[in-house]
Amino acid sequence: MRTLLFSIALLATPTPAFAQDAVVDTHVHLHRGEASLAEYRAQLKAANQPVAAFGAMWFGGPNQAPAGNPADIGKRNDALIALAAKNPDMIAIATVHPYDGDAALAEVDRVAARGVRVLKIHPHTQKFDAADPRVLTLVRRAGEKGMVVVMDNANILPGDSEKLFNLALAAPKTKFVFAHMGGLNFRFWNILALARTAENLFADNIYFDISGGVILAADSPIEAEYVWTIRNVGVDHVLIASDFPQISLPKTLEALAKLDLTGEERAKIRSGNARKLLGID
Repeated sequence: MRTLLFSIALLATPTPAFAQDAVVDTHVHLHRGEASLAEYRAQLKAANQPVAAFGAMWFGGPNQAPAGNPADIGKRNDALIALAAKNPDMIAIATVHPYDGDAALAEVDRVAARGVRVLKIHPHTQKFDAADPRVLTLVRRAGEKGMVVVMDNANILPGDSEKLFNLALAAPKTKFVFAHMGGLNFRFWNILALARTAENLFADNIYFDISGGVILAADSPIEAEYVWTIRNVGVDHVLIASDFPQISLPKTLEALAKLDLTGEERAKIRSGNARKLLGID
């Protein structure tokens, strides 16, 4: 009887909140280094929202990564790597500028050797053309080093999504995360459902984070189409992301919860897919 009661007590013990609800936030900007990190953690604590891991980058806002200054980019990457070393749940996301040519390739090699697994480049804020041959050379090198390449895909400029699609086709050995899943141009990405049927065309190397867009879609006239797109691009290829400090993770998760997805689909988007892609234990 005592053994039976003990077993029942174990079954009745609530699972810790971290195990139930921890997520992987793949898109966090630390514009001010440790100060920004403290603000991010405070925001999560106030919402009682744990994270299993988060991907953090330094550039954005006033801190861009301009071409022609690879030494400064390297120093900023080193500072981010050092911050990640002090925060085990932080995944350092380095950057370079594609137009720095050989210097950018050397920086990719250097940060990869230091254990960095993710590279972020941003056509709009860094002012480069995603169709430029130097970009293809860079992302191929990153893929050779086992790095995932994150690129902005808010579709700020016409042709943004189309250029990124062509880039991914030309670099089949590189895995990409296109942030914001096309913004309000998300419909374009339904083409992936057809691309997968074309022999030797698509390496299935495109992933998306849904920061920003999921908030616009939830409880809106486009919600059903947005969910349809998530399923067409492949639920296994969709990641949750906040884009902190512009948008909070709690607000993003609140929007995700409103979408007509299954519990299994939400679990993959909240953490499962990122764990597999980034090799998080």
